[in-house]
Amino acid sequence: METPTNFIRHIIEEDLKTGKNGKRVATRFPPEPNGYLHIGHAKSICLNFGVARDYQGICNLRFDDTNPIKEDVEYVDSIKADIEWLGFEWSALYYAADYFEKLYQYAVDLIKLGKAYVCDLSAEELRKMRGTLTETGKESPFRNRSIEENLELFGKMRAGEFPDGAKTLRAKIDMASPNINLRDPTLYRIRRAHHHRTGDVWCIYPMYDYAHPISDMIEEITHSLCTLEFEDHRPFYDWILETLKTPCHPRQYEFARLNLDYTVMSKRKLLQLVDEGHVSGWDDPRMPTIQGLRRRGFTPRAIRDFCDRVGVTKKESCIEYGLLETCLREDLDAVALRKMAVLRPIKVVIENYPEDQVEEMEVPNHPQNPVLGVRKVSFSKVIYIESEDFMENPPPKFFRLGPGREVRLRSAYFIKCLDYTKDPSTGQVLELRCTYDPASRGGNSPDGRKVKGTLHWVSEADSVQAEVRLYDRLFLAQFPGTGDEDFLKQMNPRSLEVLKDCRVESSLAKVQAETHFQFERQGYFNVDRYDSKPDRPVFNRTVTLRDSWAKEKEN
Repeated sequence: METPTNFIRHIIEEDLKTGKNGKRVATRFPPEPNGYLHIGHAKSICLNFGVARDYQGICNLRFDDTNPIKEDVEYVDSIKADIEWLGFEWSALYYAADYFEKLYQYAVDLIKLGKAYVCDLSAEELRKMRGTLTETGKESPFRNRSIEENLELFGKMRAGEFPDGAKTLRAKIDMASPNINLRDPTLYRIRRAHHHRTGDVWCIYPMYDYAHPISDMIEEITHSLCTLEFEDHRPFYDWILETLKTPCHPRQYEFARLNLDYTVMSKRKLLQLVDEGHVSGWDDPRMPTIQGLRRRGFTPRAIRDFCDRVGVTKKESCIEYGLLETCLREDLDAVALRKMAVLRPIKVVIENYPEDQVEEMEVPNHPQNPVLGVRKVSFSKVIYIESEDFMENPPPKFFRLGPGREVRLRSAYFIKCLDYTKDPSTGQVLELRCTYDPASRGGNSPDGRKVKGTLHWVSEADSVQAEVRLYDRLFLAQFPGTGDEDFLKQMNPRSLEVLKDCRVESSLAKVQAETHFQFERQGYFNVDRYDSKPDRPVFNRTVTLRDSWAKEKEN
């Protein structure tokens, strides 16, 4: 495969060559603790932590907890767990709240420099006076307050002497700037809300665009890596540090965010899916959240591999979901033990098999990796096969079981269908009556006759009942919600099918949560980390053996 583009690494390597930043590399990952991380955040995690690791640098985890109304310790804990699960460690753990006092003092410094003022405009008035891309903004009538008055008012804001929304602290830059982000942006707002770390000590909170560069500076970050939507914010980032003449000046670099087809990544839309009950929660295996992907059965290796393959560029693009699944298949194919599971069972009675006889068949755990050994699977008079492996009137190219037809059972015998019984009310086939060839043990006949079909199976006596959840993509549209389309109307009604009466090898009765298997001819599955119980296992289909969506496109 061609080496993916990563212009950030080229920049870092050039900086190291020239001795910039004292040949240091320091990055940070700054999530807001107001939701669960998704696959897009995984790209940023792999980038920030990856370059720090590869260039012997540091990467801090810093929570941007500047908006207590939407923040919760639940999100803090989930974010830390996601980063660790992906295989990374932070050099230090910080919160923007750690810097609230310093941020306040730097705001005071801006006021003293005549570069910040207290504004009484309401949020609506401020929006109207900010201007548009084609019209310059209008200066606030409070813009020319004296330094002394601004210091007094800002102190009263901190002391809680004004109601929420009554005043803001704004930077004094240029209301005629073609970059709207430089039109006297807000630095602080009054917001009475309990903070998960500082409690009720503060009633004013800094804006992210103000807290971000100062936090980077305090931590001596060298490469502040952001997604492209922050490119227009970089001039304000630089203005803050240049105006305050800070001891160091980190450099912000922007890269294209990760977009996946058949997926929504908007935090607002993901929250809507959860709040309105379209999914079971943030960790629903159909969600693109890291928690959801983990529960589905995605591995950290596969996600890291995917992030490496998509590269880091300046150009926005949409990656095919199939690439993410390909990375997962390649990872699981090498490590997942093979097992036999019958998802929609139909009973097979082998009439000429001895009533009380039970044989142990030797089955490889991985056909391409003998090191993984073999297992014993019991064979007896009554077994189960997939209902779709039998047809009453099979077409010529149906190489499975039908009346008078013979097939091979994996690692066992040839069987031939003699008769079958049906439910008279529904017409459903309930049971097959077959015979077996005792000379074909192991799957080959001494007389050299060939059969084209090989079926997986489980013994009635040596299998357990299991629940299997068949997950598929959450949306039918390649780009959900584009234009005037309601993304909820584009959901896939078959994104989840729950099968409760499956039969699996008895060795799967007490498997450990999050263990992966390949169910032969079915796909890759993992043990649900929450709902699976001893003797009543629950398996989630992680990914099919082949890309069925690509096949549908071809047709």
